[in-house]
Amino acid sequence: MITTAYRSCTLCEATCGVAVELDDDRVRSIRGDHEDPFSRGFICPKAYGLKALEEDPDRLQRPLRRTAGGFSEIGWDEAFDEAIDRLLEVRERHGSDAVATYLGNPVAHSLHAMLYGPVLQKALGTKQRYSASSIDQLPKMVSSGLMFGGGLLVPVPDVDRTDHLLVLGANPLVSNGSLMTAPDMPGRLRALRERGGKLVVIDPRRSETARVADEHHFIRPGTDALLLLSMVHVLFEEGLERLGRAEGLVRGLDAVQAIAERFAPEAVAERTGIDAPTIRRLAREHAAAASAACYGRIGTTCQEFGTLSSWAVDLVNILTGNLDRPGGALFTKPAANRGGNPSPGKRGRGVKLGRWTSRVRGLPEMFGELPVAALADEIEGGGVRALLTIAGNPLLSAPNVGRLDGALAGLDFTLSVDFYLNETTRHAHLILPPPSPLRRDTYDLALYQLAVQNVAKYSLATLPRPADHPDEWEILLTLAKGLMGMREMDLATADNFVLATLVQGEVGDDGGRWTGLDASEALAALGTQPGPSRMLDLFLRTGSWGDGFGRRDGGLSLERLRDNPHGLALGPLEPSLPAVLRTPDGLIDLAPGLVVRDVERLEAARFESDVVLIGRRQLRSNNSWMHNLVPLVKGPERCTLLVGPADAARLGLEDAAPARVTSRVGSVVAKVCVSDEMMPGVVSLPHGWGHDRAGIRLGVAREHAGVNVNQLSDDALLDQPSANAALNGVPVRVERAD
Repeated sequence: MITTAYRSCTLCEATCGVAVELDDDRVRSIRGDHEDPFSRGFICPKAYGLKALEEDPDRLQRPLRRTAGGFSEIGWDEAFDEAIDRLLEVRERHGSDAVATYLGNPVAHSLHAMLYGPVLQKALGTKQRYSASSIDQLPKMVSSGLMFGGGLLVPVPDVDRTDHLLVLGANPLVSNGSLMTAPDMPGRLRALRERGGKLVVIDPRRSETARVADEHHFIRPGTDALLLLSMVHVLFEEGLERLGRAEGLVRGLDAVQAIAERFAPEAVAERTGIDAPTIRRLAREHAAAASAACYGRIGTTCQEFGTLSSWAVDLVNILTGNLDRPGGALFTKPAANRGGNPSPGKRGRGVKLGRWTSRVRGLPEMFGELPVAALADEIEGGGVRALLTIAGNPLLSAPNVGRLDGALAGLDFTLSVDFYLNETTRHAHLILPPPSPLRRDTYDLALYQLAVQNVAKYSLATLPRPADHPDEWEILLTLAKGLMGMREMDLATADNFVLATLVQGEVGDDGGRWTGLDASEALAALGTQPGPSRMLDLFLRTGSWGDGFGRRDGGLSLERLRDNPHGLALGPLEPSLPAVLRTPDGLIDLAPGLVVRDVERLEAARFESDVVLIGRRQLRSNNSWMHNLVPLVKGPERCTLLVGPADAARLGLEDAAPARVTSRVGSVVAKVCVSDEMMPGVVSLPHGWGHDRAGIRLGVAREHAGVNVNQLSDDALLDQPSANAALNGVPVRVERAD
C-alpha cells in the first residue's frame, strides 16, 4: 500500500520538512513537504540521503564485538552485559574519570540522544567529557554565556526582515544556516536583495554565498576580531553607537570603548587584508541601515581568536542598536526549552566556566566538557583508560588525528553507539548500533533554539523498528541503569524514575510559571508510555507556548503537534529583553573578564605565515558518514585542495596535479584545483574525508576516500579562552608532490 509520512530531515541544521512516500515498509521517494510552514517544500540534496542511509548495506543492524580475527555479531543482551561489565571494571580499578565520553554532531539531531545521553553521562560520573562542540561552536557559546547568561542564548539574525546582513566566515547558501536554523537560505537571501536589502560577505574564499552577495571582501584567516573591533572603533569615534533596546541593560560599555580605541582601521588594515576606508564604510553602512544583523560562523569560531570574534559579532549588533529588534539579531522563544523556563521575574544564575581542567595541559572545562584537543593528552598520560563514543568520529574531525589514532589504539576498552564501522569505531571493542533516523521519533530540541522563526514540529517514526532491535533511548538507558547498579530493573521502571526527576526539575514545588501546577499533577498527566515522548511533552507543556497542563487554552502539547504533522509556525522572532537574560544581575556584560583578557594576545598577533589552511563546507556533506551514500558522493571529486592562481604559480603547482600539504603535525597529498575564489596565501581542504583506513566497513566512502584535513590541524593551536580547536588558519607548507 502506498502511503506518505511527514517528518523533518535530520541530516543538517536546517530541519527541512520532507514527505516520505512509502510502499508498505519500503521508501519509494523523498520530496520536500510544501505544507511545512518553515521550509515550504525546500530541501537540499542531503534529504535524499535519508533513503540511501536506510538502504545502506554497510549500516550495522546488530552489535559487533572485536575479536582477534575481526568483528563478529553478537546478541543484544550479551552486548549490554559485556559493555556494562567492562566499563564498571575500568571505573572500579581506576576511578570514574578513567572513562571518557565523546558525543558527535548527530547527537544534536537526535531527540533520543539529547534526552538520554545526559542520563548516561550522569551514570558514568566522569569529568572526562568531550564532544564536537570544542571543534565547532564552543567560542560562541562561551561569549553568549558570559554576555547573556546562557550558552545557547545566541542572538539569531532576523534574516527574513533585515535590510543589511553582514556575514563573516559562514556560507549559509551551502549550510542553510548554522547557529541560525533556516531552511531555504537561497530563497531567504534572494528575498533580502529583492526587497532592497544588502548582503556583505567577509571570507578568505569567494564562497557560494559570496558569489551572490552585493559585496565580498577577502580577509586573512584569524583576523575577524581585528576587523570587527575596528568597526566598533569607528562607531565610537564617529558617534554612531546607540544601544536601542539594550539601553540601560548593559555594563562594561566604557571598557569596550577603551579597547576599541586600540584598533583603528589604519592599525589593522595590513593584518586583515581589508583597507581602512573599506572598514570605515562597512561600519557606517551597518550603523545607518534601517535594520542590520552581523553573523559569524565556523570561520569565526574555529580559529585562534574564536571567542574574541564571537564576542565582537555581538558588540557590532548591540552598539548599532540592532540587538533585540526586528530585522536585527533576536533571541528565539523555543517551544521546548529544557531548564529554560524559570518563574517570571526570577533572576538567572549565569554560567560558571573553568570549574576543572584537564590533567595534562590544564585546559579548562566549558559547559561540563573538556576540549577534545586534550583527549590524546589524557589517554597518553594514563588517566583515561576507556572511551564511550556516541555518534562521533573524532578520528576524522578532531585536531591532530594521527596522534589521537595511536592513543585510541592503546585504550583498555572502547564502546561505540554508532551504526557504522568507521575510522573511530574500528578501535571499539563493542559497537551498539541505534536504529536509522527514519525509524525514530524526532523533534529538533536544540536546533529550534536557534531558528530564524519560532516553530515546532514532532515527527513519528516513519518506518517500524524491528522487534529485536532496541530503540536509541533504550540502548542509552540500559547502559545507564546498569552503571548505576540497577541492571535487573526493567526499562519502564527506570524511565519512570528519570521522568519523575525531570518533572521535579521543570515544575518544582511552586509550579514555575504555571500557578498551582505541582509535580504530581504533571507526572500523572504525562501517562505511562516510556520513552522520549513523555519528556518532550513535559518540556512543551511547561514552556513559553505550552498549555500548562490545561491552564492555557490552545497552548502547545505533544498531542497538538501530533495532530499537525507538518509542524506549527509560532510566529517571527520577537523582542524579549530583559526577560530573556540569565545573568545574575539581569544585565548584558559587554566586557567579560575571560574575553577581554585575551585582547592583548590579539594585539600582539602578526599573522605572518606564508600559507595558511582553511576548511570549507559542501552542500552534500555535513558529517563524515554521509560519504557512504551514493547520492551524496556521486559526481566530480570534491576533496580537492583549492589554491589561488598566484599561489599556484609561485609554488609551482598545476591544476589537477597532486600537491603535498604539510603542517607541524602531519602531511597529506591532495589533488590541486586552481581557483580564483581563494585569497592569496590561503588554501582550502574540505572536512570529513579520509576514508582510507584499514578496518573500516564503508564501501562507498572508500571508493571516494579523499584526504583527512585533520591530519594537518594542530592540537596545540587553540582559541585560548575556550580551548576550542583552531581548524582554520593553520600554517602549512605546500609543494608539488611528484
